[in-house]
Amino acid sequence: MFAVGMMGTTLPTPLYELYRRQIGFSELIVTVVFAVYAVGVIAALLVAGDFSDVLGRRPMLWCALGLSALSAVCFLCEGGLPLLYAGRVLSGFSAGLFSGTGTAAVLELAPAERRARAALAATAANMGGLGFGPLFSGLLAQYAPWPLKLPFLVHLVLLGLSAAVTCLLPETARPSSPRLPLRPQGMSVPPEVRGVFAPCALAAFAGFSLLGLFTAVAPDFLVRTLSEHNLAVVGAVVFCVFCASTGGQLLMGWVGVRKALPWGCLVLVAGLLLVGASLLLASLPLLLLGAVTGGVGQGMAFRAGLTEVGSAAPDARRGATISAFFVVAYVGISLPVVGIGALGVVLGVRDAGVIFTGCAVLVVSAVGTRLWRRPLTAL
Repeated sequence: MFAVGMMGTTLPTPLYELYRRQIGFSELIVTVVFAVYAVGVIAALLVAGDFSDVLGRRPMLWCALGLSALSAVCFLCEGGLPLLYAGRVLSGFSAGLFSGTGTAAVLELAPAERRARAALAATAANMGGLGFGPLFSGLLAQYAPWPLKLPFLVHLVLLGLSAAVTCLLPETARPSSPRLPLRPQGMSVPPEVRGVFAPCALAAFAGFSLLGLFTAVAPDFLVRTLSEHNLAVVGAVVFCVFCASTGGQLLMGWVGVRKALPWGCLVLVAGLLLVGASLLLASLPLLLLGAVTGGVGQGMAFRAGLTEVGSAAPDARRGATISAFFVVAYVGISLPVVGIGALGVVLGVRDAGVIFTGCAVLVVSAVGTRLWRRPLTAL
C-alpha cells in the first residue's frame, strides 16, 4: 500500500515532455510544477504530521489514498496548467501523509528486535514506489495507447486494492483518552531526539537534492541534450537512481547504522561528480553511473538516518518526529530544483545542472565532514 501510494507521486515524471507539447510551457514551469508537489508534501507534514498519533494510522492512510486518487482524477481530466498544478498539490498532500504515517505504521508492525529490518521495508517501499512510478508510466506511454490517461487509470485500480489491504491492517497507534485536539504541529522534534535528528536530517537533505535533480531535470536533459525521445528510457533512467537507493539501504545493514551516514555522504559526493561530468560531456553512460552511485549513497544515509530517528523517538511522538525528518528531506528535493529551472532559462539546463551539482557537492561534503569528525555516538 505504501509503495502504491508513493508510486503515484512520480507517475508524471516521464510525461512532462508530452504535456509540454500539448499545453506549451518552459523548463522553468516543469520545475515549478515539481516544486508545487514538494510544497504540498511539506505542508501536509507540517500541518498533519502528528495527526496519525492522535487519530490512528489507518484513518490517515485512507485519507492519503483518497488524496492520491483525487490527484489521478485531476490528471485524467487535465486540460491545462491549472489541473496539472492541482494534481501535483494533491499528490504532494498524499505523499506527505504517506511518508510519516506509512513509515510509522511499518515500524510499529514489526517486533522490537526486527525494527531495523522494518525500517528497510519502509524506506524500500518509499523509494521503490517513487522509482517504479516513472518506469511504469514511461513504458505505458511509449508502448500502450492513451499515454496521458492509461497510467493514471491503472493507478486508480491499484489504489482501490490498496484501500482494501488497509482495511485488513491492525491499528498500531493507541491514541490517548480523551483525544488530544488536532492542530498544526509545525516542526515538532522532542528534545531527547534532537542530537540524533540534526545530522540525520542534514544527510537526508543532501541525498534528496540528488533525487530532485533526476525527477525534475534529468528527463529534459535526456530529451533536449541527448536527443533521447523514448519515454520508457527516460523513465528507466529515473528508476535507476531510486532502485540504487534501495540497494544502498541494503548495504547499510552490512556497514552499520553509525558508519552508513558518513560513508553514504562520501558515495553521494562521488555520484554527484559523475552526474556533473555526464552533463559536461553529454554522456548517457556517465549519467547512469552517476545515478547508480549517487543513489547508493543516498540510500545508505537515508535508511541510517530514518532508523536512528525512528528508534530514538518516543512512541507517542514517533509520527510527528518522522514527519519532521521528511520535511527537511523534501526541502532538499524542492529548493534546488526550482533554482535549476530559473537558472536554466538563462544558461540552459546543462549548465544549470553543472552549477547545481557543484553546489550539492559542497553541501554533502560539509555534512559528511561533520559526521566524520563528530560521529553520531558523540552527538
